[in-house]
Amino acid sequence: MTKRILVFRELSDEQLASLRQDFSVDYLPDTQSADEPAFIEALSQAHGLVGSSLMITPELLDQAPNLEAIASISVGYDNYPVDELTRRGILLCNTPDVLTETTADTGFLLIMCTARRAIELAELIKQGNWTSNIGRNLFGTDVHGKTLGMIGLGRIGAAIARRGALGFGMNILYTKASPKPELERELGARRLEMDELLAEADIVCVTVPLTAETEKLFGAREFSRMKPGAIFVNIGRGKVVDEAAMIQALEDGTLHAAGLDVFEQEPLPAGSPLSSMKNVVALPHIGSATHETRNAMAQRAVDNIRLALDGKRPLSPVNDQILLERN
Repeated sequence: MTKRILVFRELSDEQLASLRQDFSVDYLPDTQSADEPAFIEALSQAHGLVGSSLMITPELLDQAPNLEAIASISVGYDNYPVDELTRRGILLCNTPDVLTETTADTGFLLIMCTARRAIELAELIKQGNWTSNIGRNLFGTDVHGKTLGMIGLGRIGAAIARRGALGFGMNILYTKASPKPELERELGARRLEMDELLAEADIVCVTVPLTAETEKLFGAREFSRMKPGAIFVNIGRGKVVDEAAMIQALEDGTLHAAGLDVFEQEPLPAGSPLSSMKNVVALPHIGSATHETRNAMAQRAVDNIRLALDGKRPLSPVNDQILLERN
């Protein structure tokens, strides 16, 4: 029997053709909701899923009796019920590694644009308001030589820290991560408790994933403990931050500025104060959004689903205890 794969995000013609050589493929790249009838119909017959961004619930899984594996085109997997997938014997795969450097580029872009007020000042020119040399009221702050506090120091966090330490001579602090002796030697990084880091860092950058432990990790208390004039950058997950508390901290000057690629609700609601605050650089979740990286992520997902449905070990399984149980 030929196994069926439901693909609900765009693949290249070559990637799609390679899957169709060995599988029956339902291709629904424009799916916006898992409640769409075409998606549910295809899901009911699918042995494998390839895609991202849809919330997969236990109720949806009840309608997928043949499902064996999911290959998410993402690193984060907070929109999948991992424990429930494991209980049902459904293998989940993600795409780490291939987007590390690109996402780190985005993180450092936010650091630079926020510190130097690049977006705000670019708009000054676009609106025809650059009529004289800018004064102190439009000056930014230096990045080189400053102290960068990393909340999380996984693959992406370490890549940002390297950019800061080796490219900009920044002092690196980190927390909410296991000890990293090799990075401490390479970058001169120091591991501190959260409150200590917040008191010292000029720029705080969040890269932790969303888990039960990290949800609303940053709230009013944490913002109040940040160094006066500090900048806050989040490229992890929006729900790691209490967004209302962050907005309040930005409005009352507790927080100098913020650079954000992720939000509690995405897309960002039109009425959000974040969309119009001059001390906020907001991007539409573009961390890995380059042609090269998104293609590499899709290819990793294609490779993962092929291996998983062939009964082989995928390149990057999330709940790999299933593989041990199968063996």
